[in-house]
Amino acid sequence: MKITIVYDNRTLDPNLTSGWGFSCLVDDDLLFDTGGDGRTLLSNMAKMGIDPAGIRTVVLSHAHGDHTGGLGGLLATGIRPTVYVLPSFPARFKADVRSLTTLVEVQEPVEIRPGVHTTGKVGRGLVEQALTVETEEGLVVITGCAHPGVVEMARRAKESAGGEVRLVLGGFHLGGVSRRRVERIVADFRRLGVQQVAPCHCTGDRAIGIFAEKYGEDFIRVGVGMVLDTGP
Repeated sequence: MKITIVYDNRTLDPNLTSGWGFSCLVDDDLLFDTGGDGRTLLSNMAKMGIDPAGIRTVVLSHAHGDHTGGLGGLLATGIRPTVYVLPSFPARFKADVRSLTTLVEVQEPVEIRPGVHTTGKVGRGLVEQALTVETEEGLVVITGCAHPGVVEMARRAKESAGGEVRLVLGGFHLGGVSRRRVERIVADFRRLGVQQVAPCHCTGDRAIGIFAEKYGEDFIRVGVGMVLDTGP
């Protein structure tokens, strides 16, 4: 199983395009979030040799445009994946998606396919869902923005899927927060057993630097073009 970053604020390849938002492909058929716009998403995928026709499932973490903005462009290619959203998504958005393809509203944790789960709704107010991928070395937890708190997202993923957390990857929503707060999150991660971190998107440069400092060799730098082999 592999995870490929196709949309992020940063790129690891000058031939690819960055943009405010996040999207990653799990194997070749499941897309988690769709970034902020379809043009950038599809351009990066084309340059990376990824055929949208292979995408059978789309999971959207929350309703913000930097995570859902590429869906229209993706569906305009003619593909008809099953789209998983939270019930809190706007009614118009859900109706528009239903007019084109199958939409599934997720409230509780769901196994999307063997070894891949959504946490279901996490948080109150601005709710979100994370994706959990089972690997032989533990769980990989993928977050969009982690608005309910990245520690809570990781905890819920661990509880719903079972097993130890190998890696937390994605947006941690820590831009502008204090060093002390980031260090508390690192400590909470350690208590939770999080072995590796790969923060990106809305995490913020200072927070990313602190995670790199504290996790050392277990810190993974993220950008468009990164491919993570999660093993069987």
